[in-house]
Amino acid sequence: MPQERAAYGWVVVCAAFTLMLVGFAAAYSFAAFFSAFQAEFGASRGHVALVFSVAAFLWFLAGAPAGMLADRVGARRVAAAGVACLVAALGLAALSHSVTALYVTYSIGIGIGVGLVYVPSVGAVQPWFTSHRALASGIAVAGIGAGNIVGPLLAAWWIDLFGWRGAYAAMAAFVLVLGGAAAWALRERAAPGAKIPAGPGLREALRTRPFWLLYASLVLSCFGLFVPMVHLGAYAQDLGYSEAQGVGLVSLIGLGSLLGRFTVGPFADRIGREASLAAMYAGLGVMLVVWWAASAWWLLAVFAVVFGACYGGYVALVPTIVMDLYGPRAVSGIIGCLYTGAGLGTLVGPWFAGLAYDALGAYDLPILAGSLCAFLAAAVVVFMMRNEKGRRQGGEVFDRG
Repeated sequence: MPQERAAYGWVVVCAAFTLMLVGFAAAYSFAAFFSAFQAEFGASRGHVALVFSVAAFLWFLAGAPAGMLADRVGARRVAAAGVACLVAALGLAALSHSVTALYVTYSIGIGIGVGLVYVPSVGAVQPWFTSHRALASGIAVAGIGAGNIVGPLLAAWWIDLFGWRGAYAAMAAFVLVLGGAAAWALRERAAPGAKIPAGPGLREALRTRPFWLLYASLVLSCFGLFVPMVHLGAYAQDLGYSEAQGVGLVSLIGLGSLLGRFTVGPFADRIGREASLAAMYAGLGVMLVVWWAASAWWLLAVFAVVFGACYGGYVALVPTIVMDLYGPRAVSGIIGCLYTGAGLGTLVGPWFAGLAYDALGAYDLPILAGSLCAFLAAAVVVFMMRNEKGRRQGGEVFDRG
């Protein structure tokens, strides 16, 4: 029986993977709709980009209450509610007749839906594993990368077949079938022989310095992280490449993200998860400089894959670092609160990039600003590592309960 229960952890990993695949396919398909929205509504890039920025801000913001709710009522129920929100958002977005209507349908519905799916799924995986936690977490969140690949490509195909409104209806059916089955399979694992899992509660975690340093690193890194998710396709078209080539670059970010999520776990388990996180942040900064300098499609493709690998690696690492620091007691709530920091950076980054393009006719300023912020995020994590090492050497060890 214990072996069977432990084996079910991999079923939970598959369920979490699928939930994140459908959630982020719905979200990252936005790149394929970008030009259609500009043409349909006569909107500026800044205005259209804000639709995605608001959605991303809300899914990170919703992560905190979603995580706390999952700690109370279970991840399965919360994830199922998230799938329902995603389906409703996509169906209603298909009926929108203005960018403002997209804020009400797509931005709010996708934001809440992804938030309810994402954090509870990640949190549900963590207690099932010990030595292979980074690997399991990496496989689970690889669903985000898979969604990043599948979403834009499916959307582009369906737009060609059905128009953008029909494409949203098809995406809603896709999310309902796969997401509903995955939510049903999701299950938590309680700590054996303990009524209350080990570790501090959410309030105690919020009073610790590592929490706020991680929070600052997420704010900084996410300023530039989602800019290519929204603008890379349009950037490629500005250089004279086709819309299909632009959408393909966004999907290559997803391919790189998959590689990063699958490969970072064993690497991080050897050299240290916090050191690996700092390396991923620095890699984002380097790749944004490559994007700024690139014009050849092959170099943009290299940027997309490596940038995606760094992105995927760091998203896989954050939940494992939270589990290392605080234990399983309030892991979903802590992860959710941390991700509000990511939401702040994401709200500003793509929107600012669109405004900068509308004002200056180029993306140079937001790309370089995003690179600088990524390097600062890496510096924050290095500082956190040194600070925690000093505390341990001084005999001050964080008590998990």
